[in-house]
Amino acid sequence: MNEMYNMALSLHSWSAVAVLVMIFINLYILISAKELAKYKRVNSLYLIPLQITVLGALLFTGIVMMAAKHLHFSVENIIMIILGVVLIVLEAKRLKALKYLSTKKEHALEVYKPYARTILQVEFGLVLLMSLWMWFV
Repeated sequence: MNEMYNMALSLHSWSAVAVLVMIFINLYILISAKELAKYKRVNSLYLIPLQITVLGALLFTGIVMMAAKHLHFSVENIIMIILGVVLIVLEAKRLKALKYLSTKKEHALEVYKPYARTILQVEFGLVLLMSLWMWFV
């Protein structure tokens, strides 16, 4: 049982790093995007499935660790659950706004960029703060 918990903890830590990397890559692609149609295509084909998979791995390993601890809730666990829900809601808002952007409008991407950049920066900051807190505790 202890080996499973240690492996899940290791995978959870690496998944948190992967989430940070995915958010950073998403932010970089957003900033460097010039055309809305290409950005939407890259986002829907590559970024969304990969980011959801990485976030799912993070949440799944957290659930495995909770089960290994016999569902013992601590302050850290509750905050991580809330953070997971917040990340899912923020991503849903960002992707919903992207979905309804019209490729026919001239400056639609320039209007969307500050909104999406703010959401991605908040996500990055929240995951980084949580990771640093867990690393130092």
